[in-house]
Amino acid sequence: ILPPKEKTQDEVDEDALEQQILLQQESVVKTYESMTLDQLDENEDDFSEEDEAAIEIYRQKRLAEWKATQIKNCFGEVVEISGQDYIKEVNKAGEGIWVVLHLYKQGIPLCTLINQHLSEMARKFPQTKFLKSISTTCIPNYPDHNLPTIFVYHEGEMKAQYIGPLVFGGMNLKVEELEWRLSESGAVKTDLEENPKKQIEDKLMSSIRSTLPTRKDSDSEED
Repeated sequence: ILPPKEKTQDEVDEDALEQQILLQQESVVKTYESMTLDQLDENEDDFSEEDEAAIEIYRQKRLAEWKATQIKNCFGEVVEISGQDYIKEVNKAGEGIWVVLHLYKQGIPLCTLINQHLSEMARKFPQTKFLKSISTTCIPNYPDHNLPTIFVYHEGEMKAQYIGPLVFGGMNLKVEELEWRLSESGAVKTDLEENPKKQIEDKLMSSIRSTLPTRKDSDSEED
């Protein structure tokens, strides 16, 4: 077995140069990865041509992340609109935007309750646009017996509609139940694992069963 061939001075110098170049590149990468988009623009002349392609890729990545953050956090409250705002706020809401529109009227208790629930949900899901509008302001002659009404849109296309008090279950409606209903349409990404209304129904049925006489009790009464 022959011992490894010793490197010449030229080969040693070449390896050292390559190592130095790698260290410089790593230094540049660390430098621009810690920069904001504005800082990248300001220091663009300080980077070598070899790094321009990598910097441009990184710049596009940071820009995409910034846009996603802006979309995610640009809402957070229920906004009142009129019929004139409808096209702009709903049909032209933007790419990837979910819109929840509540048609309501003052003096209808269930409408007031749903507005309260939507305000809470708007804070929880700031990436979804929550809107409300007095029904006849948005849709002329819209019948009161259809209130409350919720329309769900995605990129301007209607995905779901919930019309009338029976759909919402009346004044016993919980915010978790409304959240679950909207999550089924895709408007929000809930962390609820199952329909909370089903839990209430299961408890109610269990309670009813416990109060009903068993077959054995019925036989004893007959004797």
